[in-house]
Amino acid sequence: MSSEEFEKLHEIYRSLYEELKLMPESLLRSHAEEKKRLLRVFDERKGEAEEILQGMEEELHDAPASYRNPMRTKLRLYQRDLGKLQRDMKNSAALQMSDGSHGGIYSSQNQQSTRVQSQRALLLQGTESLHNASQSIERSQRLAAETEHIGSDIIEELGEQREQLDRTRNRLENTGENLSRSRKILRSMSRRLVTNKLLLGVIILMEMAILGAVVYLKFFRR
Repeated sequence: MSSEEFEKLHEIYRSLYEELKLMPESLLRSHAEEKKRLLRVFDERKGEAEEILQGMEEELHDAPASYRNPMRTKLRLYQRDLGKLQRDMKNSAALQMSDGSHGGIYSSQNQQSTRVQSQRALLLQGTESLHNASQSIERSQRLAAETEHIGSDIIEELGEQREQLDRTRNRLENTGENLSRSRKILRSMSRRLVTNKLLLGVIILMEMAILGAVVYLKFFRR
């Protein structure tokens, strides 16, 4: 047995089965020629599916028992599903051939189903819009939080700069006070220096006067 060939047939069958599974419901919504076409396509696809199942069963002949037995069980389930689909298709065809009152009921049901689907679509659209709005609000909240954080950082930085300016101003004020004291000290020293010079001049003049008096008394007064 070629397991690859078996898996390939299995994939083909699953594809056919998915197509067949939708046909009973499609038949309920079809009319006239479309109904005939669906019935014809269903018979063709069902025949292809049965041939695929037969090919899968042939591939299992030489398979190990541990593999063959469960696969045959699965094939029987597939055959049962095909039979159920055929019965569903016949029931759908029979419903289509019912009298006008039944047709009116089914038409009303179809219209109701259409309205429900339309309402569901609107609901989904509203839900999506609400979801988008929620995401937009979340983005706005994140942006506001980031802006607030940046503002807090700027305010904190400005506070630090203000403290630095206050310290600089205090240092300048202290420097100004020191300069004022220095100027006062220099003026005081300047006055003392002038005073000392005047005193020194007076002392020199007095000494010269005394010296002149001594010389006069000693040499010129007889």
